[in-house]
Amino acid sequence: MDILNFFTEVNSKIEKGELNTLSHLPLDKPEYFNWVEDIFYPMNVVDRGSSDALIWRYKDSKKVFSFKAVYKLSNKLVNFIRKNGGQQGDTIYSVLPLIPENWISLLATIKGGFIIMPTATNLTAHDLLYRFNTLLPKIIISHSDCVEVIDEAEKKHGARIGLKIILGGEKEGWHSFENIHDEEADSTSVKTKSDDPFLYFFTSGTTGLPKIVVHTHFTYPFGHLTTSSWVGCKKGDIHYNISSPGWAKFAWSSFFAPWNCGATIFANQVDSFVAKEQLKAMEEFKITTFCGSPTVIRMLIQEDISNFNLSLRSCCAAGEPLNPDVIDKWEKATGVTIRDGYGQTETTALICNFLGNRLKPGSMGTPTFLYNIGIFDDDGNEVPPLEEGVICIQLDNERINGLFIEYLNDEERTATVFKHNLYYTGDKAYKDEDGYVWFVGRNDDVIKASGYRIGPFEVESALIEHEDILESAVVASPHSMRGYVVKAFIMLREGVTPSKRLAEDLFSFSEKRLAKYKVPRIIEFPESLPKTISGKIRRIELRANEASHRLNPTNKEHEYFHAKY
Repeated sequence: MDILNFFTEVNSKIEKGELNTLSHLPLDKPEYFNWVEDIFYPMNVVDRGSSDALIWRYKDSKKVFSFKAVYKLSNKLVNFIRKNGGQQGDTIYSVLPLIPENWISLLATIKGGFIIMPTATNLTAHDLLYRFNTLLPKIIISHSDCVEVIDEAEKKHGARIGLKIILGGEKEGWHSFENIHDEEADSTSVKTKSDDPFLYFFTSGTTGLPKIVVHTHFTYPFGHLTTSSWVGCKKGDIHYNISSPGWAKFAWSSFFAPWNCGATIFANQVDSFVAKEQLKAMEEFKITTFCGSPTVIRMLIQEDISNFNLSLRSCCAAGEPLNPDVIDKWEKATGVTIRDGYGQTETTALICNFLGNRLKPGSMGTPTFLYNIGIFDDDGNEVPPLEEGVICIQLDNERINGLFIEYLNDEERTATVFKHNLYYTGDKAYKDEDGYVWFVGRNDDVIKASGYRIGPFEVESALIEHEDILESAVVASPHSMRGYVVKAFIMLREGVTPSKRLAEDLFSFSEKRLAKYKVPRIIEFPESLPKTISGKIRRIELRANEASHRLNPTNKEHEYFHAKY
């Protein structure tokens, strides 16, 4: 079966609810593959070019792009990049808010054979400098709101970025994105091998600064057929995923999942999250399929959803464990069951509750059809049902899935997750007798807060730059609305006394060095930190104590200092 027919057959089976037959479809990985030319163009542009591909809304403004229109704009961008020296294989950083140019840039990157690095707009110059030191892009596409910190980081780095493209303004040394409209609407295709990289993501680790996840032209778009099957999109749906560009969840559910099956994407740009306004938008634009983090769902159910005439058919949530109480409240309010799912920056949807399947509230669901998943111990032995272990993907050269290939230029870290012919996710769980997977927690110290993945080391590294801090340890603290927030335990140098004023200074200090989602929300000044005999901080003990304290608060609340946001 050729690749286009494979995608068509999968979409047909998703619509019919025949998901249990998908793993048996035959397919050989092609030598060359380009998702834009081999799937997006024939499936969406040729067959239904005048249909809505993207609906974008910001306040009173609205723009609608057909599949044909967004494809032609991406061709213009490819031509513009090539005219200004860009070549196949060049790395592009995109630093864009939730605006249509995100989708145009992603399409252009794939078609032109470039490698895109989606980058969050709330990163500081400190964050960007680390990224530039790790991998300086040849090209950068940024909104005008972000160019000052980019130029600052570039200056501190020392080397020049070859081509800088600005949206929403003008600046010396930058080319205007508006100039792409002078280019031809047709563009010459390039041959991209299936195993060529096209997408890099920075992801946070436990003991070091963020590393680069490498995805390839074939496996990642193809792998998101599992995400499509979880989300439940089909032609005619209007799909809304609440996620910011720069994160894997955006690529998952705001790009590949809906466009793998020809659905319309809704993008609702806002200055701040207001639950009532989100529900109004879902009502106005008749959203049929919806995806948001559990934090988002918890905020939405604070409103009286019965006041809104929603058109929802399918809802799902990912990024954090989904509480059964939230599932129940959402279903009572909307009439639709919200279905949990699980995956990583390194993968596509691994485990999920499929539309129409029996739901066990609290379980992440069952493995998706492209992955052979089990629960294993550290020695590579699969554990029996109901016993805790690590979620692993069993590697099989004959089975194609959406797994990344490596951490760029980091053989040591790559080797820690690829071993025993398995990929170790680092997440602990167990399977029940029916094959449903139940999340237990991270196998390491990575923090999952409000859908973001945060490495404690990068927060601790920023805090330690403060002159009054001797040592710090960062962990997740349970939070009723956000799931978890970042908490810092701080040891002060001799002679410095803990105080509310000092805590406020540390909050401000952190805000200048870290993206807002990484900034500690709570600071505690303990008398000491738990350590191993060799002197390593036992974050596992801090996490356990923190969870115990949050569940059974004492009268020691004065020891904690909370950020004012």
